[in-house]
Amino acid sequence: MSTARESTIRNPRSFPYELRTFPSRLVAGEVPDEVAKWQQAVSLGFYGDVTTPEIAKKFVECEEVDGRMVTGAYLKDSAAPVGAWGVEYPVATFAYHRKTLNVGGGTLLPVHQITAVTVRPSHRRRGLLRAMMDSDLAQAKAAGVPMAALTASEATIYGRFGFGVSTHACDIGVASKSGLEFIVPAAASLGVVEVADAQVVRDLHDDLFARVHAKTFGSIGRHDMYRLSASGQGNYESMDPVKNVRAALHYDEKGSVDGYVSYKPKDSSVEIVDLLAATDSAYLALWNYLGSLDLIESVKWGMAPVVDPLEWAMAAKRDYKRTATEDHLWLRILDTPASLAARDYASDGSLLFHVGDPLGHASGIFSIEVVHGKATVTRCPEDGSVEAELSMGVSELSSLYLGTVSARTLAAAGRLREEAPGAVERFDALFATSISAHCLTSF
Repeated sequence: MSTARESTIRNPRSFPYELRTFPSRLVAGEVPDEVAKWQQAVSLGFYGDVTTPEIAKKFVECEEVDGRMVTGAYLKDSAAPVGAWGVEYPVATFAYHRKTLNVGGGTLLPVHQITAVTVRPSHRRRGLLRAMMDSDLAQAKAAGVPMAALTASEATIYGRFGFGVSTHACDIGVASKSGLEFIVPAAASLGVVEVADAQVVRDLHDDLFARVHAKTFGSIGRHDMYRLSASGQGNYESMDPVKNVRAALHYDEKGSVDGYVSYKPKDSSVEIVDLLAATDSAYLALWNYLGSLDLIESVKWGMAPVVDPLEWAMAAKRDYKRTATEDHLWLRILDTPASLAARDYASDGSLLFHVGDPLGHASGIFSIEVVHGKATVTRCPEDGSVEAELSMGVSELSSLYLGTVSARTLAAAGRLREEAPGAVERFDALFATSISAHCLTSF
């Protein structure tokens, strides 16, 4: 069990639950009972397998690396019916860990990553998600973290908490029956690609992802479980090794690994498990390798960028099929001045804008002044002496943050209001990006 200092009980409102927060970590080499029962509740919520003690320990070993903190909502002053789970099992779950977000210009912004959000069906519509989210975001803001993030299993839940869609991921299928032909063959032939055991990917993952993360606008930090999932060694759905996961490594001209792909053959196609490339040449060379696999008619990937160099490198562009595009990373600004000052800007200029936030974390009237691509953001008085030129909610500002959508589009959608002529155009000039944000991490 965690100590009093490590475990916090919060009662955000008068309802028959208490929220307990504690670290997911081993105590004397074993999984504490409260952590094991919390895990069972998460597995129930995501329809996963019942967590055995052995699997629970593997989960906690990874989560301890991440410094994961977990919250459960527990019934208080009541008893469970005979035969039902006891009150020591949470009826709702929530967790977070903290990593960084690449906001461009070499800046990795601290970010509060939310995950494992569930509410037991028999306890829905009782304010549990609201209580957990309000309390958690308030603590993150108090701790000085400027941004929260999540990847959502459902698209309609988190907007009301101020989250906005900030990146998209694409499902693609690339026809490869006759191999991939490139407009500039030399661009896809730099370096060397060699087959490797999938286990090698697990050992290479952290260092290689750090390189990819540092160069990829919109990338967010990965949790420790990714080492296992990328190499087919297990994930939160199952810790059984995935059969027939293969891997290939890309070596640069100096013989150093700067990319890998792990993949799984299925019928006449291959499904990419994970693909990390620290250079453009590694990315194209790995695709060149995938296109050369015998008896394979297509290569499928569910994490392709919206703007993909591969599509423009292929001679037969129509062989690249984007089969689905889905919201992926959701951001939630907690500290408006800190978040906006952290990123780079395409042009200089200034603007006064109002942000509405029902939770109060990011709200206010702000002045942004950009000089040489760097912003100074100042909170303005709200006594009527300053009039905003543009008004929006925190969800809208969070979606605009990485340039995934334009202010003009949100204005046309009725989601922001232009208070002064030309304000939308000036905002878009400031926030425009030359590259499309891409996130390779789900959590």
